[in-house]
Amino acid sequence: MVDIEDLKSKFLNQDFDAKEFVLDAEKIVTVAKASGETRAEFTDPEHPDFHAPPAFLCSLASGRHLPIDFPSLGGIPMDGGKAITIHAPVRAGQKLVGRTHLHDIYDKKGRSGRMILIVARMELYDENDAHLATADSRMVIREKSD
Repeated sequence: MVDIEDLKSKFLNQDFDAKEFVLDAEKIVTVAKASGETRAEFTDPEHPDFHAPPAFLCSLASGRHLPIDFPSLGGIPMDGGKAITIHAPVRAGQKLVGRTHLHDIYDKKGRSGRMILIVARMELYDENDAHLATADSRMVIREKSD
């Protein structure tokens, strides 16, 4: 059985990946419209407050999902959902850095057994190191029974 507290003590809140992004206005519009967005600040690059919608920011991904030395937990990982918090508008053409760390590790009991949930958090910063957005991705792993 996986020791959740041990994993937390070894892996939480340590950046394990950084990736640079420059957002393309055309791609922002495509994702906004595909997700049903109609507001001009997300769909019209000429709008004075044009910026990326939450759906676009959720699509950004770092190069790694877990730290390189994170142990194999067995089972098949599944997407457990995403959440985004926007602290300031993220604009097209803006250089960004996404820094990723494990924010939480916890377990839940399900009908089919214990599930381990891992929350990887990518924080987006601009060139001046201003924190623009926080994106959480949850991974669910059903623990293998011995």
